[in-house]
Amino acid sequence: MDRVVLRSSFEEVNEQVLRAGDLLGLHPGIIEVLTSCEREAVIAIPMYDDDGNIEVLSGYRVQHSSARGPTKGGIRFHQTVNLDETRALASLMTWKTALVDVPFGGSKGGVAVDASTLSARRKEQIIRRWTRSLVEMLGQNRDIPSPDLGTDAQTMAWFLDEYQRLEGFQPACVTGKPIELFGAPGREEATGRGVAGITRAALERDGHEIEGARVAIQGFGNVGRYTALTCSELGMKVIAIADVTGGIVDPDGLDVWELLSYPDLSHATVGDRIGSADVLEVECDVLIPAALGEVITDENVDRVRCTYLIEAANHPTISTADARLHKRGITIVPDILANSGGVLGSYFEWTQNIQEFRWPLERFREELDARMAVAFNTTVETADQYKVDLRTAAYVVSVKRVAEAFTLRGTLA
Repeated sequence: MDRVVLRSSFEEVNEQVLRAGDLLGLHPGIIEVLTSCEREAVIAIPMYDDDGNIEVLSGYRVQHSSARGPTKGGIRFHQTVNLDETRALASLMTWKTALVDVPFGGSKGGVAVDASTLSARRKEQIIRRWTRSLVEMLGQNRDIPSPDLGTDAQTMAWFLDEYQRLEGFQPACVTGKPIELFGAPGREEATGRGVAGITRAALERDGHEIEGARVAIQGFGNVGRYTALTCSELGMKVIAIADVTGGIVDPDGLDVWELLSYPDLSHATVGDRIGSADVLEVECDVLIPAALGEVITDENVDRVRCTYLIEAANHPTISTADARLHKRGITIVPDILANSGGVLGSYFEWTQNIQEFRWPLERFREELDARMAVAFNTTVETADQYKVDLRTAAYVVSVKRVAEAFTLRGTLA
């Protein structure tokens, strides 16, 4: 039997870039640039644990492309963080920012640590040390971090404080900050609101009823919560949802506001209990993975029972599973489109910080909804033009924009 060779996450993303490059007829040298990272940093973070022992953590920051502006990307604290994953996520940010047409490139960073085990004190120590080690790479016109898995607005506040100790007042050096510390009303909900809006647009395109559409969501962190809330507000019916403690399913629909009252879903007293991974196999109209990447694989893809797959997480579907879903006629809205509301929200916050002028919440939401709609329509039109699926179309739009910016800048040293 032939041995199955598993590709890295970065290779999986680059496969999409190569396909888009072929459709666009790009020069091989341009493709090589677009499938490489401009700058990578791996740092050691020696820390005392709560028992006084020294532990050395690995930290990362990868800047994929600055062709269209300063790089932008989150900081994640998770035990699976590694260099290859960080490269892949930085690349995804490049294509995401280009697709929604904001003046950023892509970056990503993180620390290989289990955030659920960290005290607030240790978390603060880690982000401050990470910031000091990488400060020369960062800044509002260089590379702008934001929250990601295992980090939040408080983490960004600590980052801001440490950065400004070293570089002076610069609130636009990071996004996803607390409202009280130069954050933007609407930024916290932006990713989930964008996912829900894209879900509605996908259903409307096919003439599918929005009212009562059955939605299953894996993930009940920031993205999953606001996705569930907004889907419910739009008239959809959330029938299954899961977090790290497990999942809940109710064919009649779940009260999302009630679920928010629990510290986690293990305390919920409604619905039937299922495993966290089982939510991916619930029969539904719309499946939204909104947690970790690579959760839909060759092992479980044939048990996925949905009509629409909306990728709120980054790279939740490996390429071979993606191909099998397409053969079954399932509509897949790719991550670089579906979850791009987050980077749009960060762009709005960055813009407000630079202008030192805060928008009302309604303006934030109106701008977000309008630009998400433009990105969706552009992707659909490109899919029709090239006769390809939405994922390929999204990359065609993004790769073309980044390639044009790189070419116009010139390459001579």
